Amino acid sequence: MAPDTVSQENNPPALRLRWTRRVSLTWRILAVNVFAIAMLGGGLLYLDSYREQIIQERLEQEQQSIWLLGHALERLDQADRIAMMRAVSDRYDSRIRLYDVSGALLLDSFALAPPTYALRDPDEEPWQRHAARLLDQGFDWLVDAQRVDRFVERQPDRLRNWPEAVAALEGRSVHARMRYAPDRTPMISAAIALPRGDGVLVTSYNARDITRIVRAERFNLAMIVLATALVSVLFSLFLARTIVKPLRRLASAAVRVRLGRAREVVVPRLPSRGDEIGLLARSLSDMSMALRQKIDATEAFAADVSHELKNPLASLRSALEGLGSVKDEALRAQLFEIACSDVRRLDRLITDISEASRVDAQLTRTRFEPIDLGEMIENLLEVRQVRGLNQGRETAFARPRRGVAVVMGEGTRLERVISNLLDNAVSFSPPGGLVRIEATQLRGRVLVRVIDEGPGVLPSEREEIFRRFHSARPEGEAFGQHSGLGLAIARTIVEGHHGTITVSDRDDGAPGAVFEICLPAMDNQELPISPA
Repeated sequence: MAPDTVSQENNPPALRLRWTRRVSLTWRILAVNVFAIAMLGGGLLYLDSYREQIIQERLEQEQQSIWLLGHALERLDQADRIAMMRAVSDRYDSRIRLYDVSGALLLDSFALAPPTYALRDPDEEPWQRHAARLLDQGFDWLVDAQRVDRFVERQPDRLRNWPEAVAALEGRSVHARMRYAPDRTPMISAAIALPRGDGVLVTSYNARDITRIVRAERFNLAMIVLATALVSVLFSLFLARTIVKPLRRLASAAVRVRLGRAREVVVPRLPSRGDEIGLLARSLSDMSMALRQKIDATEAFAADVSHELKNPLASLRSALEGLGSVKDEALRAQLFEIACSDVRRLDRLITDISEASRVDAQLTRTRFEPIDLGEMIENLLEVRQVRGLNQGRETAFARPRRGVAVVMGEGTRLERVISNLLDNAVSFSPPGGLVRIEATQLRGRVLVRVIDEGPGVLPSEREEIFRRFHSARPEGEAFGQHSGLGLAIARTIVEGHHGTITVSDRDDGAPGAVFEICLPAMDNQELPISPA
């Protein structure tokens, strides 16, 4: 089958992504899918921003709370202050301290009532908590989180131990800050200078729930990512198996075909697959069978060529040897004529063999163009009439309308087919006989028929006559006038145009043969796809 054009895509340049050449297709598919999951898993890192948002909200809430508490305490006497500090501390699990402007501690809710929280010693916690803190530190390192100070209860308890309290006293505003407790849970503290300037109020509490919330969300997201990754890996392996395994089978079969160690290599056709891999498998199977047929045909052709060349060479050698020993001039002239005839026969054989051997290769490199077979046949008949190639036989051609018998093909080759069929019809038709040519289009196919008045072709020989060097010739024709390659060349050319050529009896029952060529019409040029 000849392509319409010769494309550079048949020999693509080397790929520039050389790093992918040694990576298995399975790993590539797996890497692509896992990369998408890794992008989703990146959400684990961005939980840090979620935590920062919660902490910022808590700091703002603490600033509002201490502002309200400070203004409330300003209007209360000592007894009411103690009562309110107890109530607020118990309600919000916080610790409230009041310092005078010199920095001395005046009131402490933990001294007025039982403590509402206790800082945990990491050394006394189980290993799971240590592992959780290590994970927290690892995520902070990955996102390059801002460094946070450690919370330490210093003794003696003075105002200067609280930078936010010092800032509040100096700036007469509310200040809040977050530190890490020893067990790496957030400590939220805030400070405000009392409106009358008689002290500084400091609140603090252990926001352990922030750590629990972030870790719970991180765990849930990790489980989702892990489950998604597992499903993705399984689907990737399934996809790789459905793609890579048949490709490996096809590659293995292709290697065996290339090595040529087995006479028949069965390329799997994968009939159950209707996708591109199934199409590739069937195409490779068809290609391997076509290749095997070509190899077999080449071997048979070489054997036939050897046999056909030996006959005239043997005759030529005998004639030349006889010329050296025969003295009779008449016999010498006869031997000389035999030698000349053998030389002409050899020349004809070599020419036709050369044509037959390169017709396939030339068709694969030929650019197909629209060919109007009606116009081509009409011109061919005129040339044959002028040159006297019809040898006293009449030809009749009912030219179809222009555009009816148009095919995509190579004009010179198609003309050779028609010429070979006409030569064959003329040689088998009796003197004065009529050779008719018909060309028409039927159901997207162009049909060309050459009808002669010869003896016809027996059903048992209708396939044999298209074999190379077939020797059936009309009675009375001198031996060696034809090489037996004409019809074989015609079939090769027609099949190279995605068509067929057959022979049958005449429809009217009269003696003679009908050679029919069937080619795809120009508007129906599609590459044939073999069934599964």
